Amino acid sequence: MFWAALAIWTLVVALVLMGMQRARGMTASGGRRLIVIGGLVLPVVLLAALLVYGTLTSDRVTGRGAEVDHVVAVSARQWQWDFVYLDDAGQPLATSTDVLAMPLGGMVEFRIDSADVIHSFWIPRLGGKIDAIPGRTNVLRLRADAAGPMRGQCAEFCGLDHALMAFEVRVLEADAYAAWLREHAIGQGGAR
Repeated sequence: MFWAALAIWTLVVALVLMGMQRARGMTASGGRRLIVIGGLVLPVVLLAALLVYGTLTSDRVTGRGAEVDHVVAVSARQWQWDFVYLDDAGQPLATSTDVLAMPLGGMVEFRIDSADVIHSFWIPRLGGKIDAIPGRTNVLRLRADAAGPMRGQCAEFCGLDHALMAFEVRVLEADAYAAWLREHAIGQGGAR
């Protein structure tokens, strides 16, 4: 998409520059030329700087390129959230419903889908939000840098009880996170 936008931008700039060329025998006033050049050069420089900044920031915010420490499969349904914690081979380790545990400082990849209608997975304090769509898995990477409880919620109207579709986020130290996974391990009968 970036390359298509760059091609269109290049075409527009080329057409503007061609339009600015002085026709034979015509003169242009200095003030008008200054306004036209200032109206083209300044926005191009500012937009290019914003594009570079946005691209670099996007990778940091989305976690793209960062090494993933943990993977959690998230399934939304009216009106609850199911979390399945996966091991390195992609096999389920532990499960929970409406309670999400995250390791402090670890990059967590969420693989998000929906069992019924469109929902939106959102943890406001971590800034990540992405839609949960039936038949499609969306990926979001987040890192929690502060321990403690947080609130997550559905940010897409999904039916009459949408306002009740929240989940608790527990950001835990490494040892507490490992203990939490053992407590909620599949087959252990932990709280779901």
